[in-house]
Amino acid sequence: MCTAATYKTKDFYFGRTLDYEFSYGDEITITPRNYPFHFRHSDKAPDSHYAIIGMAHVAGDYPLYYDAINEKGLGMAGLNFVGNAVYAEPVSDKENVAQFEFIPWILSQCATLKEARQRLSTMNLTNTQFSENFPCAQLHWILADASGCLVIESMQDGLHIYENPVGVLTNNPPFPQQMFQLNNYQSLSPRQPENTFAPGLELQSYSRGMGALGLPGDLSSASRFAKVAFTKMNSRSGDSELESVSQFFHILGSVDQQRGCCEVAKGKYEITLYTSCCNTTKGIYYYTTYENHQINAVDMHRENLDTTVLIRYPVLAKQNICFQN
Repeated sequence: MCTAATYKTKDFYFGRTLDYEFSYGDEITITPRNYPFHFRHSDKAPDSHYAIIGMAHVAGDYPLYYDAINEKGLGMAGLNFVGNAVYAEPVSDKENVAQFEFIPWILSQCATLKEARQRLSTMNLTNTQFSENFPCAQLHWILADASGCLVIESMQDGLHIYENPVGVLTNNPPFPQQMFQLNNYQSLSPRQPENTFAPGLELQSYSRGMGALGLPGDLSSASRFAKVAFTKMNSRSGDSELESVSQFFHILGSVDQQRGCCEVAKGKYEITLYTSCCNTTKGIYYYTTYENHQINAVDMHRENLDTTVLIRYPVLAKQNICFQN
């Protein structure tokens, strides 16, 4: 399925993997400040808003974002939450927001996580469909900036907003259970293991590189959460742009999905379609794809952010190999 993470060095980084068996035709999409957002349950579009860059499927000139950041440094991503996501009917005493417009609704209006918390407190996330061809996706969301991280889950018993101290999210189970399972791994260490199995029993570390012994390595969302949380929380890198971006891709690369390892239907395999890394401080969207591990990038600040039309870049999915001779 999917994994999202945050990372902080000199700048703040935010990104995700999107794991699925096929692509909907995704594009790196910049929504400029004067693009006319018409939110489904609002009477009028805002005159202007924050510019946004992210990965989206554009349908009818509307960006259906999978993950994105805005020009102020706030990032948000939706991850599959099948079987648990339940959205509400519209109500009269709250601001109704259709789930498909949740990411642009937040990122177009909120400069910080603090502002987003305030908007979330008055919001009702509705089951309004984008169209007959696009039913409501069952999602939960990670929302973060340099100050912190939240998880938003809309379930049968209402809307839940959680502080996320590890800055990581996968799919099921609900976030509190994802966090609880980390208790099972509290004895893990990046150092060589010590013998605490039984007093007096001679056991030895029989190889170098046995740190993190016992960390799960399968592709389930629960295992991916534990693995990326451990990898991210123990990551070390320099604070330059190249070092930080490289390390971020290594963090999410720890749960990369290879074709053939995760069969979701007869002859159909989930793969990591793309991995993103956003420098939220500088407004740069980096990404790799399954076939192309060269890091490509789109810088939102190299575009005219005061236009009214979407700026779209195709994903460079074809492998690009650098021959040195």
